[in-house]
Amino acid sequence: MISILGPVARGHATLARYGFRVPAGFPSPAADHLEQPLSLDELFKLRAPHMYLVRIDGDSMQGAGIFDGDLVIVDRALEPRHGHIVIAAINGEPLCKRLHQVGTQVALRSENPRFPPRYILEGDELAIWGVVTFSVRSHDPNA
Repeated sequence: MISILGPVARGHATLARYGFRVPAGFPSPAADHLEQPLSLDELFKLRAPHMYLVRIDGDSMQGAGIFDGDLVIVDRALEPRHGHIVIAAINGEPLCKRLHQVGTQVALRSENPRFPPRYILEGDELAIWGVVTFSVRSHDPNA
């Protein structure tokens, strides 16, 4: 299950960017490594109006690093291909899965072994609504 939140609007906010990787252990004095600001539009390659946000509901994509409550950025302009994570609808029911195509056989696969693949059968209506390009997770325990 997913919740479509709406289109991504271009912004003009920038964040400070540091020219080193931050270790998860002992902190480093970051001010010595400050570089030019980085736009989130550039970082996430936002090309509105082709982009929209979706909130993920469930754990079927956790093997791909997409967890319950995460936001994903979806690009409608990208051509979906084998291996892409997509937002799709089967018979009108929206979901987030990995697109799997072999010849004419199409399946939408979960990234959690508890969930079987969903093969597209004759009579099914499949619509691909876009390709997932990024995921965003809140680490705020109060969010």
